[in-house]
Amino acid sequence: MPEPFDKEYAVQAMFSSIARFYDLNNTLLSLGLHHRWKKTVVRMMAISNGHRVLDVGAGTADLSLLACDQVGADGAVVAVDLNAAMLLVGKEKAERLGRRICFAVGNAQQMPVQSGYFDVALTGFCIRNVSDIDLSLREIYRSLKPGGRFACLEFSHPTHRLFRKLYDFYSFTLLPKIGTWVSKDPTGVYQYLPDSIRRFPDQKEFARRIEAAGFRHLTYRNLSGGIVAIHTGAK
Repeated sequence: MPEPFDKEYAVQAMFSSIARFYDLNNTLLSLGLHHRWKKTVVRMMAISNGHRVLDVGAGTADLSLLACDQVGADGAVVAVDLNAAMLLVGKEKAERLGRRICFAVGNAQQMPVQSGYFDVALTGFCIRNVSDIDLSLREIYRSLKPGGRFACLEFSHPTHRLFRKLYDFYSFTLLPKIGTWVSKDPTGVYQYLPDSIRRFPDQKEFARRIEAAGFRHLTYRNLSGGIVAIHTGAK
């Protein structure tokens, strides 16, 4: 995959092409587990009435919608994503459910948000796709108020060797075929996705990079045998 600008352009083109099928394929390809993973993230952050929540790389706004149920009338949820087609799907879902979310097109590396404004920053399956992981983490840190908390849900590295081999077979053989068939995608996004997962830092290395961005009180929690991990930190 070309770096860095060409990667950004290519990734956005791929996600635009599958925006309308993204939620369906997430459910099919994760056997519905992605809903449980996202609920776990929001529950871990203990979002409550009046909180200001930033969803970075919000996509179709699943995390935003979950957070919106917690912040109440006095809180706010801002969903930022570089991909307008994905955000449009998220906006339609929010309108259909009667949820109040502010949607903004923006790059995770330079977000159109005020510094030190948010109580909580969430990101789900986004950081793996940015051109500069470390810059994006620093930008998330900038957005949080002192004491603000960050949670990142991202694909990771299964912890058991045999399970890792089975997961690799699924990711590189079955996932591209199923995803491409369902979405009728011509861009190769479902070949890109498993490759991007394999390239992403493992749990300990990613935790180190979150710490280097300024975060403290770091933790990570493996879900589904390490298929995904939730990393948390505080400003």
